[in-house]
Amino acid sequence: MYLIGNFFYVSLLLINAIAVLSEDRFLARINLSPSSYDPAFGAGSDASIKAKIINLIASVRTLMRIPLIGINTLVIVYGLFFG
Repeated sequence: MYLIGNFFYVSLLLINAIAVLSEDRFLARINLSPSSYDPAFGAGSDASIKAKIINLIASVRTLMRIPLIGINTLVIVYGLFFG
């Protein structure tokens, strides 16, 4: 059970780190901004690693922003009450 809890915390921290990346400050500077990437129609499995990373970052920032608020709140409350 201890291993699963640590894995959950690490996963949550990594998802939080991806979700808070700033396009202006960090992503544009290293050319990973989702707004600068324009995939061709039908781009399939032959997409580059850079394109896959851009898609992953954009997806996490879009889909996980609202659920992360709730999950982080639950983890903070759990940490406060059960240490």
